[in-house]
Amino acid sequence: MKLFEQINILAEFCGMRDVSALTQSELNNTFGFKRADVMVLFGGSILAGGDILAEAIKNQIAKTYLIVGGAGHTTETLRIKMNEIYPGINTKNLSEAEIFNKYINLRYNLSADYLESESTNCGNNITLMLKLLDENKISYKNIILAQDATMQRRMYAGLTKYRPEILAINYATYQAKIVDKDSELVYDTNILGMWNVERYVNLLLGEIPRLTDDVNGYGPNGKNFIAHVDIPLKVQEAFEFVSKFYKVRQAIKV
Repeated sequence: MKLFEQINILAEFCGMRDVSALTQSELNNTFGFKRADVMVLFGGSILAGGDILAEAIKNQIAKTYLIVGGAGHTTETLRIKMNEIYPGINTKNLSEAEIFNKYINLRYNLSADYLESESTNCGNNITLMLKLLDENKISYKNIILAQDATMQRRMYAGLTKYRPEILAINYATYQAKIVDKDSELVYDTNILGMWNVERYVNLLLGEIPRLTDDVNGYGPNGKNFIAHVDIPLKVQEAFEFVSKFYKVRQAIKV
């Protein structure tokens, strides 16, 4: 087995996309409607998620747009990347939602309809998002979820736990592919704000124990933060192989 191929198996499993592009035609072809009720960008994403949201707004693929995210383990990286692109912006005390909204405003002159800036992890990303929708009396039968590719499946499982009747449409904010170039693992393309390879692999590895529905996982048989997730054998095997070379990010919070 080749290490980069096993990493890509983990990436494909975690980084779900239910449509090939965020366009009205793709939504219509796949789900039978041109506009979703809600689209949510989660602040755990790399900065490229802002470009995904901006594209979605331009394509009018939803009726309401949200950005959800306070401060968590990915926030400081996001602040640093934002400062690299816009040095004049003080991001020190900004939430993830505020950073992304500033980014799409500065780059595209666009803004989300609502910001949720209190959540600190994937679990309350979902619960506080649902609270915001309820408080603002926003009716919805479907939601497009856009999260960092490493955490997309967990976000989907979180919404499924709390609102199983809602159609959740996955669109991970990027699709990264690892290749072996001169005996070094690198990305096959440049992605704005992308994690370094080691951090990326650490994040992927950390998802598998969280998604595994046992006493140590986040599913119903464990902490019960998310709905049950089936882990295919090839994903389990990829996890075991890759974890021989990289550390697994330990679960502290959901």
